[in-house]
Amino acid sequence: MSCDEKRRGSEDKTKQKRALGPLTPPPAPLIHPTKPTSKTQNSHTRAEEAAARLTAAGFTRLSERDAWALVPGGRYFFTRAASTLVAFAVGGAWREGGGVHMVGAHTDSPCLKLKPSSKSVKSGYAMVGVEPYGGGLWTTWFDRDLTVAGRVLLRRGGGGGGGGGPAAAAATSGPAPPPPLEHRLVALPRPILRIPMLAIHLQREYSETGFKPNRQQHLAPILATAAALAVSGGGKKEGGAASAAAPPSALAPSDRHHPALLAAIGAHLGVPASDIVDFDLNVCDTQPGAVCGLEGEFIASGRLDNLAMSFCATQALVDAFGGDAGAAALAAEPAVKAVALFDHEEVGSSSAQGAGGPVMRDSLFRLARCLAGPDAEGAAIRTLQASFLVSADMAHALHPNYADKHEPDHRPSFGGGLVIKHNANQRYGTDGLSAALFREVGAGRGIPSQEFCVRSDLACGSTIGPILASGLGVRTVDVGAPQLAMHSIREMCGVADVGHALAHLTAFFEDFSGLVEGVDVDALPRAAGLPVIDDPPCEACK
Repeated sequence: MSCDEKRRGSEDKTKQKRALGPLTPPPAPLIHPTKPTSKTQNSHTRAEEAAARLTAAGFTRLSERDAWALVPGGRYFFTRAASTLVAFAVGGAWREGGGVHMVGAHTDSPCLKLKPSSKSVKSGYAMVGVEPYGGGLWTTWFDRDLTVAGRVLLRRGGGGGGGGGPAAAAATSGPAPPPPLEHRLVALPRPILRIPMLAIHLQREYSETGFKPNRQQHLAPILATAAALAVSGGGKKEGGAASAAAPPSALAPSDRHHPALLAAIGAHLGVPASDIVDFDLNVCDTQPGAVCGLEGEFIASGRLDNLAMSFCATQALVDAFGGDAGAAALAAEPAVKAVALFDHEEVGSSSAQGAGGPVMRDSLFRLARCLAGPDAEGAAIRTLQASFLVSADMAHALHPNYADKHEPDHRPSFGGGLVIKHNANQRYGTDGLSAALFREVGAGRGIPSQEFCVRSDLACGSTIGPILASGLGVRTVDVGAPQLAMHSIREMCGVADVGHALAHLTAFFEDFSGLVEGVDVDALPRAAGLPVIDDPPCEACK
């Protein structure tokens, strides 16, 4: 083949790709082909990452403990329990009873969380006790290079807390109070844990019955050999008599967790291990996310459910109303635009910071009271009735090897845009009107969407959509980008659908006020001359 022929062939392929539309590059905070997604390893780090982006875009951080002084045109956010975030931009043209157009997502993903006393030694190995969080595909966690990430509580100056260190002694023997607690986020970058698979030679039944690990016995990761820790000095308290005698509540962190693990966390934070009081840590994969597939059209990464939707929701609000240009656009907006990222969705949402808790209702009532005044009759209720919620959570794409698991006429595919989810039994919050409105928002900008409902002979999952719809009385649509391998340690979605999701949610924030103006299902005009149902009596009744 000549050089000219090769050049023409390359040009033809380029034209074909342009005809299909350019692949939308994945946003850097969502995925990076060479770096781990260490900033978003759990709900705490995910909320903090979103807070940083909002701050950079000109949003003001609030505290729920302070009085709020909100004004039209203002942009605000707050966090609850450092793992749930609510952000809102108040339209400059907002009037009493105006609605809130919001996107809800969640910050948590299935994982293994360290137990309150995680230290154990089995058969010469230093193990870490973990508890499954959510409904993970736990077999995918075997034979992976794992680490820990999460929130660490520190009391500077030593003491550790719980077990009678210097700070505790000072608190009981003298008037001086202990130093205040500090909250720090941590993600150890190198693999320190591993859950090895049992060799097939020792489970000959594997090919017939499959791998069925016991979550208590078989999911504990190996940290090190006990002998290696003893040599390094990291195991000087392993299995001590005090640990066996004292109840867990009276133990210092070094008695409840491997001292070597505490030392590694302290070294990463630049503090002595004795400063660690407690932590909320989870196990996570160290493998970086990657753009994959022959044509670079897929994303493989951990926690896409619901990292992708929480990222797109926040970024859409920033793109629409962040910075100077966003402030100018907000000046003419008649509604409040909001994003809510909730913790604990994967375990039912029933918590102070979950969607089943009061955080969203608290936010909307405070917002209406600040803007409309305390004496405005029913201001918060009128605002709720004029509001609209997009519940954004990843959706199931058609799996080519398991096509029979999908409803034959509802088969979402990669590249087809956000999936609108339907369920007659209210497992999703979508109805005909909310689906039509959301569909039209995208269609106005040429953004595709697709439909999903589960097979009638399969149970249907659920989202925060029905929880918020029933708690707030807000019209709701459930949507999500299509993905494969949901709840695996490493999931898969389409690059193009991240672009579609971001574009569709941005259009929702920018265009929805004009689309929904005057739409009230309870006041829609009825067609004149509707026929009257008149059942003739049966012969036996005459």
